[in-house]
Amino acid sequence: MTYFIIIILVSLSGLFSGLNLGLLSIDKNQLERKISIGNKDASRVYSVRKKGNLLLCTLLLGNVAVNSALAIFLGHIASGVLAGFVATGLIVIFGEIIPQATFSRYALKFGAKTAWLVKIFIIILYPVCWPISWILDKFLGDEMPSIYSKKELIQIVKDHGGSENSDVDGDEERIIEGALSFSDKTAEQIMTPRTVVYAINLESKLDNKLLNEIKDQGFTRIPVYKKTIDHVVGILFTKDLINIPTETFVKDVYKKEKFITISKGEKLDSLLNNFIQSKVHLAFVKNEYQGLEGVVSLEDIIEEILKREIVDESDWATDLQEKARKQEL
Repeated sequence: MTYFIIIILVSLSGLFSGLNLGLLSIDKNQLERKISIGNKDASRVYSVRKKGNLLLCTLLLGNVAVNSALAIFLGHIASGVLAGFVATGLIVIFGEIIPQATFSRYALKFGAKTAWLVKIFIIILYPVCWPISWILDKFLGDEMPSIYSKKELIQIVKDHGGSENSDVDGDEERIIEGALSFSDKTAEQIMTPRTVVYAINLESKLDNKLLNEIKDQGFTRIPVYKKTIDHVVGILFTKDLINIPTETFVKDVYKKEKFITISKGEKLDSLLNNFIQSKVHLAFVKNEYQGLEGVVSLEDIIEEILKREIVDESDWATDLQEKARKQEL
């Protein structure tokens, strides 16, 4: 009978120790997120995890009580020194190391299966544990939620993308990283530099030569300037050139007020919202002297989020920034 009781006490010691490490290592916000997507295990664990200090007091008190009882029972079957070594060995190996190593890896799974048992322990030890937990709640306040920085979130996504146990694939990893990082970048970093911007003079005649040139460039929107490229006055939409009469001038078909003007330091998230609200797809980057620095399109921002160049069959250059750098050499 004594040996049976010792086995029960060692098992309870391991249970209390493992649950203490496993359940309290799970963040309440993480459980709430899992519950919101229908995870039943998280719902079971949350029922005992939501009051963290009460759970902590229950598990610690139960663990100490069980370990003390174990030492007393071992004292009945062995001498004091021997009982101390046996109790220490049993508690360390079967009451601490093995259960904590197991629960730390499968905290949610084991926590869900033993939640009903933890509730029983909470009820039994409630008269002792509730006053202590109430004092801790008053002095320490609510648990601090785990809030991650954008860099940490990006690293977490990368870890998931590289894990066989995750359903996040490489494309999703790349897009999430782009979505989390694009708002830190400015228009200057993604703009098409002035030296490679294709633009048309307001007074140009849309003859066959110019029409073929526009076709070869492959752009759907072309800046229109007056006298110099620093003075952009509108946008020419290539769709408007279909079946136009001969001897038509650019000034007869271009659209005024179909662009926005920004500074080099404009953040991309702000620019994206500007594009959406104004229903415009092209922005001109101006310096402090109102000189043209470059052009940013909605497509440029989408490419930054996707972390991939969007190239169609009419594009003659995949990276205009790289082309501009080569021209400067």
